[in-house]
Amino acid sequence: MERTKQRPVLHFTPKQHWLNDPNGLVYFEGEYHLFYQHHPHSSIWGPMHWGHAVSKDLITWEELDIALYPDEHGTVFSGSAVVDWNNTSGFFPDKTGMVAVYTSHLEPAATSPAVQRQSLAYSHDNGRTWSKYEGNPVLSHAEKADFRDPKVFWSEEHGKWVMVLATDQTITFYSSLNLREWSLESEFGEGAGSHEAVWECPDLFQLPVEGTGASKWVLLVSIGDNSGLNYGSRTQYFVGEFDGSVFTPEHEDIRWLDYGRDNYAGVSFSDIPAADRRRIYIGWMNNWRYANQIPSRGWRGTMTIPRELTLYEAEGRTLVRQQPVAELDRYFAAESAALPELLLEPGKRRRIDSGNTAALKLELKLEQSDADEFGLILHHTADEYTELVYTAAEGTLTLRRDHSGETGFAEMFSAPQCTEGIGSLRSLTILADACSVEVFANDGEASITSLVFPAEVCSGLTFYAEGGNVRLRCNQSFIR
Repeated sequence: MERTKQRPVLHFTPKQHWLNDPNGLVYFEGEYHLFYQHHPHSSIWGPMHWGHAVSKDLITWEELDIALYPDEHGTVFSGSAVVDWNNTSGFFPDKTGMVAVYTSHLEPAATSPAVQRQSLAYSHDNGRTWSKYEGNPVLSHAEKADFRDPKVFWSEEHGKWVMVLATDQTITFYSSLNLREWSLESEFGEGAGSHEAVWECPDLFQLPVEGTGASKWVLLVSIGDNSGLNYGSRTQYFVGEFDGSVFTPEHEDIRWLDYGRDNYAGVSFSDIPAADRRRIYIGWMNNWRYANQIPSRGWRGTMTIPRELTLYEAEGRTLVRQQPVAELDRYFAAESAALPELLLEPGKRRRIDSGNTAALKLELKLEQSDADEFGLILHHTADEYTELVYTAAEGTLTLRRDHSGETGFAEMFSAPQCTEGIGSLRSLTILADACSVEVFANDGEASITSLVFPAEVCSGLTFYAEGGNVRLRCNQSFIR
């Protein structure tokens, strides 16, 4: 059986055909809603609709009917969804409902560019059916061709809706009192961060900084692909302050949200209950460099595992930490094995058999290490494997997937994926599913998200050390 041709057991995929960006992540009346870019007639990118799935626990999803279809204003590009608790829009005189804010993308005519404008739809029945606002589009720009991906939230502090919009190489902020009429606030981006390709799929939210009592704002900006890039599409982030009108970053350096190739266009959920207190994020687990070529059958496109985002301070910088949501733990509760403490000595490899698994969660704690290099090989089959290597001198973690299974569909797919310096390696959490390996180092201070296409998920593990010893503890959890 070719397991990777089937859908993963822990990650959302469509029943069939194409999926890309997550859209409209929102929690309402006991359900997490995941909308997403969807082509319902092909497994390659095409005219965009909004697909729709719901979940009670962020892991098991029920795919519903298509939520939004193309119309006279164009196809349905990325956007967001919110709960209009106070009926500011006037759409909900009797019962609170949801509003989707999305980009209407009108394909170009022979002598003119594409037109991108922002539109609204609203739902009275928990997202099962949607009505397009008769006044669409609600926001347009006379000059900007790239004018898309609205992320909207209600600012209680400032008493207004805020829209964060991707505008070519910048992010533009708008505000509204009713979701229908929007006013320009400010523009951010010139001279900040990476500008290697078009800016897309922004998100803006406030997070507490661990151990300080302070809070700061985080702006996510995804960067599209072009032929000159070594990494394809990827996501950066900025930390700073937002006064309801202007975002002011506190740093000039480029900070990547993920060091793998396959975490793009991610955004966070709106309207998570205040008692929950989490900022939960999902990304598209793919890369525009090879998204239309990945070897899946009948469907194409996967979401990352949902992750909780937090902020922490290190060496005078405020950084994003991401870890799998706690809801994942119960899926691995049935079969878990804590291994005896392992002492790795140079030249001696330790092999641990795992049997045939549908998904694996591996948790490592490095109790002591004076090695120059520490390695972990995830064996998929006898001949297919994914390798993680930590190099102490540079403080880097590298994932290699050139022997992970099917790799020949894209030249860049076999290139190594390496973090920037993360200092001493203290811990690793590794989540392997049918077509992915997600790595979280040092309690999520760095992550590597990577597609792989082996015949099996995991048959065993090999640990090794070079230039010194490594003492570690290991816990394996399985889904058979």
